[in-house]
Amino acid sequence: MVQYNRFVLDNGLRVLVHEDTSTPMAVVNVMYDVGARDENPEKTGFAHLFEHLMFGGSTHIPDYDEPLQRAGGENNAYTTNDLTNYYCSLPAENIETAFWLESDRMLSLAFSKKSLEVQRKVVCEEFKEHYINKPYGDVWFKMRQLAFTTHPYKWMTIGQELSHIENATIDDVKQFFFKHYRPVNAILAVAGNVTTEQVKALAEKWFAPIPMGEKYERNLPAEPTQTEARQASVYSDVPLDCLVKTWHIDARLEKGYYVADLITEILGGGGSSRLYQALVKEKQLFSNLDCYHFGSIDKGLLAIEGKLVKGVNMEAANTAINEELERIQTELVDDNELQKVKNKTESVIAFEDMSIMSRASSLANYELLGDANLMNTELKRYQDITTADIMEYSRIIFDHKNSNTLYYHSKN
Repeated sequence: MVQYNRFVLDNGLRVLVHEDTSTPMAVVNVMYDVGARDENPEKTGFAHLFEHLMFGGSTHIPDYDEPLQRAGGENNAYTTNDLTNYYCSLPAENIETAFWLESDRMLSLAFSKKSLEVQRKVVCEEFKEHYINKPYGDVWFKMRQLAFTTHPYKWMTIGQELSHIENATIDDVKQFFFKHYRPVNAILAVAGNVTTEQVKALAEKWFAPIPMGEKYERNLPAEPTQTEARQASVYSDVPLDCLVKTWHIDARLEKGYYVADLITEILGGGGSSRLYQALVKEKQLFSNLDCYHFGSIDKGLLAIEGKLVKGVNMEAANTAINEELERIQTELVDDNELQKVKNKTESVIAFEDMSIMSRASSLANYELLGDANLMNTELKRYQDITTADIMEYSRIIFDHKNSNTLYYHSKN
C-alpha cells in the first residue's frame, strides 16, 4: 500500500503527498490534464510544443534549469495524447526551490517571440529527425490515420504535420496556455522526505495565489465502432518489410482494458510468449515481433508489430499471425499461463513504484483518472480476470472487422 494524503486548494489545484523518510530526496510532480487529444485538428503538436516552452523561462525566472541545478536538482517532462507531466527531483531540504519554479511558470510563463522561435526550431528538428528522415518513422502516422477516423488519437503527440508547428503564433500559444495550464486543470504530487503540513504550507504560499482559471470540460468526438477491416500498403526505403496490425480496445478504466493488457503479455510479453515462440523461433517468419497497447485513457489500440525475415511473403506472415490469434479465441488459456502473466504484471507494478519519482507520477496519474487510491487497488482488477475472460474478449478484439493492417514494404 502506498500511503498518501490529499487536499485541494481554493483555486482547484489538487495536491497529493506521499511521505517517505527513508530517502533524503523529494520529488515535485506537476501534471496537467491536457494532451494531444485536446488540440485543434488544424493546430496539432501544441501540447508537445508547450512542454518545451515551459522550460523557456517565466516572468521572474529567465532560466528554469540554473536555479534548480544550484539546489542539487534535476528535471524532465513528457507529453502523451492524454496528459503533460513535469517532474523534478532534489534534496528534500531544498524543496521550496521546486515550488518556486513550478508555481512561477504556472502563473506567468514568459511568452517571448525568441523563446517560441527557439523551441519551435527544436520541435521541428525532432519531427524531421524521428518521423520524416528515420526509417519506419512514419509507421504510426499512417496507422493512426488508418485506425481512427474521428477521435483525435488519429494524430501523433508530435503533431499531424510539420506546418502546424511552423505556423504557431504567440497568440496561439497564449490561448493554449490560459485554457489548459491553470490550477483547476492541474495536479501537484509530492513524494519523499517531506511532511503533509510542510507541503500544505508551501502549496498555500506558492500556488494558492494563482488564479483558478476555467475548468476545461473535455468533449471529444467518440470513435465509431469499426465495421469493416482496413488495410494499407506503403513502399519505403527501409531494410526489411514490416507488418503492423491494430485492433480497438476498451478505455482505461473498463474491464476490457485489463483483459487486453494480459492478452498482450500472453501473445507478446518476451521470449516465452506465444508469438515469439511460434513466429520468430519456430517458423522464423519474423526477426522480431511485439504485442502491446498504448495505455490510453479513451478507447485505444492493441498492436502487433514486427519486421519480417528477408524473403518472407507479407501475406504468409499475416496469415501466420491470424492463426495464432485464432488459437487464443478458440482454446482456453492454461491456468498456469494466465497466472504467470498476472505474476509478471504484479512485479511490474511493484517495480514501478520502487522509486519516489514513480510513486509521485503514479499518484498524479491515478488522480487524473479520477481516484488516486486506484494505485493501491488496481491489481485486484487483474487478479479477478479468468481464462474465460481472455477467450471471450479475444473474440471481441480480434474480430476481423475490427482490424487494421499496414503492409510496410521495403523497396530494397
